Amino acid sequence: MPIIVNLDVMLARRKMPLSDLAEKVDITLPNLSILKTGKAKAVRFSTLEAICEALDCQPGDILEFVSEKKINN
Repeated sequence: MPIIVNLDVMLARRKMPLSDLAEKVDITLPNLSILKTGKAKAVRFSTLEAICEALDCQPGDILEFVSEKKINN
């Protein structure tokens, strides 16, 4: 998948456990874990906004596009 989720990187930079983020964002831990592992098929803008607010970051810090051409090379 060409969209890479770097939520684990941002959590490490902020020294925040996933459970704390789940509480701040008001999302279940299993759903946040699905997003963190890159298995989510979609993310609501309201969820992304809440995550960015909690981690004091930009959406581009969490989501990254990598061309399939680069993946296959």
